[in-house]
Amino acid sequence: MRDAAQVPDHGMEWMSADGPNADIVLSTRVRLARNLKDFPFGLRSGESERDAVLEMTRAAADQSTALGDGTAIPMSSLPATSRRLLLERHLVSSELAGEEGGDPPRAAALLLAAEESLGVMVNEEDHLRLQSLVSGFRLREAWLKVDRLDEELSTRLRYAFHPEFGFLTSCPTNVGTGLRASVLMHLPGLVLTQEIGRVLQGINQVGLTFRGLYGEGSEVVGNFFQISNQTTLGKGEEELIDHLQKIVQQVILYEQQARSILLRDATAVIED
Repeated sequence: MRDAAQVPDHGMEWMSADGPNADIVLSTRVRLARNLKDFPFGLRSGESERDAVLEMTRAAADQSTALGDGTAIPMSSLPATSRRLLLERHLVSSELAGEEGGDPPRAAALLLAAEESLGVMVNEEDHLRLQSLVSGFRLREAWLKVDRLDEELSTRLRYAFHPEFGFLTSCPTNVGTGLRASVLMHLPGLVLTQEIGRVLQGINQVGLTFRGLYGEGSEVVGNFFQISNQTTLGKGEEELIDHLQKIVQQVILYEQQARSILLRDATAVIED
């Protein structure tokens, strides 16, 4: 991997709006939370331990097919405006960008593939957050990409894994598969027809949750909603992906129906 002290030009392929149902689903993301065995997790990690996690992960990434020719971006080398740009591109979380405390965490870095929105956030809440981000509604494709990266890295890194509970994470809701799949949806039809509350309530009842434009802790703006699985323990990766796939397909149908009603009965409401 090559080092970069500025924001690279790549990593924005998910914004191309050329995927399935791209008029409603802006992007699909799948993340895997992983921690390294024999290292304290999250806030319990000391400076030397966080440095070691970054060094080991960087070495593993250098040998991987997916990341070997990519870019390593230490967060501490970037000014706040550049870190904010990475956040707005959905390539890093607010925690990794230092949005919440002013400075990024010690030894925080983004390892980004050369030609697609695939990479690893290092030393965020967990040691590693592997993620794949694609345009439109392509859950299975995003999952397969990040799963292949996970398989590659696991041959060179020893993950913290329990035979009964699965992958161990800082947050209990991520224990198990460590998988968090989400779709970023634009739902103005449901908002304008005042059906969004009923839809979001139904989502919560089937084990999913919603967040704002920038994920956990962010507000809903511009009628953009991130819909994702809520827990990972006790379910397999394919089961989680299939469940989210079915629910999102239903939400897409509801939004299409709402837009049709607005076009038929309330054109003045939707005119610019």
